Amino acid sequence: MAETIVTPERPARRRVYRHAVIVRITHWINAACFVFLLLSGLQILNAHPHLYWGDASTFDQNNQPTDTFLSFWTSTETGERRGYVQIMGGKLFDTTGFLAASNYRGETVQRAFPTWLTLPSRQDLAAGRLWHFFFAWIFVINGIVYVAYGLAGRHFWRDLIPTRDQWRTIGRTVWDHVRFRFPRGEEATRYNILQKLAYLVAVIALIVMVLTGLSMSPGLNAAFPWLPELFGGRQSARTFHFISASLLVLFAIIHIVMVLVSGVWNNFRSMITGRYVIKEEKHDILPPSP
Repeated sequence: MAETIVTPERPARRRVYRHAVIVRITHWINAACFVFLLLSGLQILNAHPHLYWGDASTFDQNNQPTDTFLSFWTSTETGERRGYVQIMGGKLFDTTGFLAASNYRGETVQRAFPTWLTLPSRQDLAAGRLWHFFFAWIFVINGIVYVAYGLAGRHFWRDLIPTRDQWRTIGRTVWDHVRFRFPRGEEATRYNILQKLAYLVAVIALIVMVLTGLSMSPGLNAAFPWLPELFGGRQSARTFHFISASLLVLFAIIHIVMVLVSGVWNNFRSMITGRYVIKEEKHDILPPSP
């Protein structure tokens, strides 16, 4: 009788079909759209780099913004241009060279975000809005396709909703991730609870980002005046828009890091071809019948 032996040097492997075609296509369209939306969105924020709560922006007698949630300030009191970031009206953090004051063509200029982080790189609100709205509609249409597919099939329920058993083992899963120990064998064929929760948070942030974006449209405000009120006013919607975008940037960073440390080629190939290679555990390998 033959026996299958698995050694640490040459573990058994098998390929599984992990991502459907529609999931892969919408994933890459979403990724491209998000990059363009982020860069053009920062260009728009540069035009007025202050975020507020409520329905209107507020200014003092010197025409300076007040009651802000987040502000990017520039000062020349020291004889040179310095950039500062202020959170909730508190302490000013010196961010000269990156935020609020950065280099442009050899000189330090007043810009909330530097040229290499905005689209276009020059200060141009009109062009930034065109880029932003163009990719926003592609993003929304692509999102509708993804959601429709996920609800019609088993993608949402299978890949995004944690099971009862996964909730019971969440502590072990967290500890494994801290030690960069990733699933093997049959466990690697499905998302773990941390992945599912991360994707759920990302989906919610995307929905909030779309709704708050619509809330800032004057045309939609006139047709649906209740829309900005969902978020406490138009300025609050603008702030929530920035917060949800920031959460998505954080998600993207963590996502990319996990892809790098858990196997770049295997993860990249699975999102191109749908095929993912898993390493079998010993108990997953059954000896052949005599």
